[in-house]
Amino acid sequence: MTVVKDKASVATIIGDVVGSRLIADRTEQHRILNRALRTVATDAVDPPAFTVGDEFQGSYATVGQAIDAALAVRLAVAPGIDVRFGIGWGAFMMLDADAGIQDGPGWWSAREAIEWTAAAQRQPGLALVRTSFRAHEARADADAINAALLCRDHLIGSLDDRSIRILKGLLSNNTKKDIAAAEGISASAVSQRAGRDGLDLIVQASQYLRGVS
Repeated sequence: MTVVKDKASVATIIGDVVGSRLIADRTEQHRILNRALRTVATDAVDPPAFTVGDEFQGSYATVGQAIDAALAVRLAVAPGIDVRFGIGWGAFMMLDADAGIQDGPGWWSAREAIEWTAAAQRQPGLALVRTSFRAHEARADADAINAALLCRDHLIGSLDDRSIRILKGLLSNNTKKDIAAAEGISASAVSQRAGRDGLDLIVQASQYLRGVS
């Protein structure tokens, strides 16, 4: 776990499940999501954990780490579970250390972001949006981050199940030959999908976003 002084700026993340009330087995949904959250806990300031219902919250030292964690969770549970995120940047304060209750601009920003994400999904042109970013403190890169997230979300939301699996493999640094073997297709077919569906582009964009401070 990364240590950050109280009230320092952190990248906060709030996530919840899209259409959770339509999922028949909520217990299984919770189990799958909880397992995904554990995979992004290592570098967290506060490891993402459930708060109420299917909403979860956590924080990271950098915006790039929070964006990367959101993508990892989203892909880990896809395509069966659809998740949206709000990522914030700002100071936080510890209200109750024993209970781990926090408050402050960082969390307000994340809440504003996820509420915008949920509202955006109801617009036809933004229906595939799943992640947005808000900063309480002035950041010259905020608009650029959101532009990248919008484009990446649209690409990911346009993928079929096989391309999602291939993307997971590429982001895990598996070779296209190994991915092809797992999928029972040729390496050439994997390369064609990676080019046609923008999978290599998503991987490259994710590398750039991971480095955002």
